[in-house]
Amino acid sequence: MFYYVSGTVAHIAPYLAVVDCGGVGYACRTTNVTLGALTVGKPGKLYTYLNVREDAMELYGFATEEELKCFELLIGVSGVGPKAALSILSSAPPERLAMSIITGDEKALTTAPGIGKKIAQRIILELKDKLAKGQLGGVSGEAYGGSGITLIPENKVSEASAALAVLGYSQSEIGLALKGIDMESLPLEQIIKLALKKMVK
Repeated sequence: MFYYVSGTVAHIAPYLAVVDCGGVGYACRTTNVTLGALTVGKPGKLYTYLNVREDAMELYGFATEEELKCFELLIGVSGVGPKAALSILSSAPPERLAMSIITGDEKALTTAPGIGKKIAQRIILELKDKLAKGQLGGVSGEAYGGSGITLIPENKVSEASAALAVLGYSQSEIGLALKGIDMESLPLEQIIKLALKKMVK
């Protein structure tokens, strides 16, 4: 229903940002990462997701499309609701989340408040499974070794590619984004972060 809201940031509270759009204040539940990018009284733009329940309609907003994609992926995992997804994304920005999923790092996910080992394992299992079955961005597990949900890439290029695929990017987009990035000396998380910046320009 809403792709994004853009206006003046009217109010900020824990996990909440209110954006004034033409005199209407849109209350968007959000992450600490997005809140850190907003300032009360300054312009703000949030990419949104409308969650409709029987007893409520809640709007979620994110500073980047990557963070929104991650949110949608997380709430698609059985047992992970919007509140848990916000908790995870507040502890791990998109590039770190994608890397955790690809490398099977459940400890990185359990640092988020309210996220236990079982939920972390389920997130890794289900999202790796989607990658292995080619359900994310048209990228299949075979493109990265064909090892299914136990996929552990052998080098930075394949790890970065697989992490970006988790975020929904196609092989062609990933190839262009990684071109020109120093794979030798930069850490993996920085490589992913730089690639994301190039793709949102």
